[in-house]
Amino acid sequence: MDKQIDPQIDPQTEIELQAAAFRRLQKHLMEDRTDVQNIDMMNLTGFCRNCLSRWYQEAANERGIEMDKAQAREIYYGMTMDEWKTNYQTEASPEKQAEFQTAFKENVTDKT
Repeated sequence: MDKQIDPQIDPQTEIELQAAAFRRLQKHLMEDRTDVQNIDMMNLTGFCRNCLSRWYQEAANERGIEMDKAQAREIYYGMTMDEWKTNYQTEASPEKQAEFQTAFKENVTDKT
């Protein structure tokens, strides 16, 4: 989705608006709705906080910035993954875990 959304908005402003929307989504998921579990997000939407951090990492890597998964998650989460799990993650039922396997396969696993 690299085409300009609104021809009345210049490309730099569009980038800034998109970045602002991303930051607001991040704040919403990391501060306002810590009760929403990643597994529930993945099962319902096909993406979760980890996906957002991975997309951040991929964008950095594409621009020649070395960043691994742990670094990207810490940047996105504002803490280590272990800290997030300790503070916010709850145990998922076997049913949710089974749904997750399907959602992960459909949305994350490389299909090549």
